[in-house]
Amino acid sequence: MKTLLIKTGKALNALKQEGLVRGGKRVAKSFIAQFGRVRPGDILFVTPGVGDSAMFRAHNQAEEMRLHEFKCSVTIQDNPFLPRYADKFKIFIFHRPVWTKNVAKLFENAKKLGKEIIFETDDLVFDPKHVQATEHYKKMNIFERKQYEKGAGEEILRDTYVKACATTTSFLAKILEKYGKKVFISKNKLSLKDLEIAENLLTKAKPSSDNIGLRIGYFSGTKGHDKNFATIENALVRILEKYPDIKLFLAGPLNISEKFGKFQSRIEKFPFALREEHFKNISGVDINIIPLEKNNDFCEAKSELKFFEAGILGVPSVAVDNQTYRDAIDDGVDSFLAGSENEWEEKIERLIVDGDLRKNMGKEAREKTIREYTTKNSHSSEYYDYLRLKLKMQK
Repeated sequence: MKTLLIKTGKALNALKQEGLVRGGKRVAKSFIAQFGRVRPGDILFVTPGVGDSAMFRAHNQAEEMRLHEFKCSVTIQDNPFLPRYADKFKIFIFHRPVWTKNVAKLFENAKKLGKEIIFETDDLVFDPKHVQATEHYKKMNIFERKQYEKGAGEEILRDTYVKACATTTSFLAKILEKYGKKVFISKNKLSLKDLEIAENLLTKAKPSSDNIGLRIGYFSGTKGHDKNFATIENALVRILEKYPDIKLFLAGPLNISEKFGKFQSRIEKFPFALREEHFKNISGVDINIIPLEKNNDFCEAKSELKFFEAGILGVPSVAVDNQTYRDAIDDGVDSFLAGSENEWEEKIERLIVDGDLRKNMGKEAREKTIREYTTKNSHSSEYYDYLRLKLKMQK
């Protein structure tokens, strides 16, 4: 019943935000996924849904492992046959699921059989005090909030049987270590399909050789990013005032300040987009911006995916100067970091006026993305060794 209410809330929100056609496709995809075939294997990923988080942390992770000769399968937690899989796999990776009757049954059955259980997360949603304080949570409807009444996956994380976790960033890893777990960092990565989409877009692209009519892009993805965007609004307003040919491309649900009122003719707004269209939108901008609130643990926990989603298309970014982006970006080489309002203005402006810098930085960002953020070139060797050891122990 609980997951039904949550999915009802998500469906209503998708229809409201994206309209009947776009939202309807997402709802249908979620429903069909419940009955998807679970292929036999050694490792089973259990994920709560079919959105971007599930894509990166279950499907793309499974693809990565298959490329390293692991036998993996993925299912969503609403699969009615979920409890039956306990004796069919050797390792279970729970991607922050909602604690339901079926999840509990699979979890307890796997424990009784001595199977390896790993808690997987890409966010701070396992801690209710963090998620319930976010703008995103406050904008959820009553049904969606049920997913976070407790921490998502908190029951699994706190169980002493569970010895290991997998996550996306060093910031999250340090928090998970406080639960007494061995933590592996396995970064978010682009799939083989993502690379194919990007390659097709790049073959059609006509790179801008001048500095006129440039577009600055912000891709919020989900609702709840108003405060993040607001951290740089003054810098953006000054940029728009100084450069009358610059346009602002805003993708995803976002409420912006009245300060932008006089620039309405230069602001393009687009709804949430599915994967292929999302990459097409990114390929249409010249500068990608990644603002986040500072000194906010929930924001600090976010991965660097907005950097490499732009990077694979040769689009340079200006990103918030926090731990995650410092780990990802070589400032001034493959993108810029900005720690203050003045830095945001200065570094965006440098990319506006210097076409060669923009081109070279985009090239460096693409090379780093291919090297560090693709399933094709993945190299989480410590994690793979741990999984191989656990599989060997169960033979």
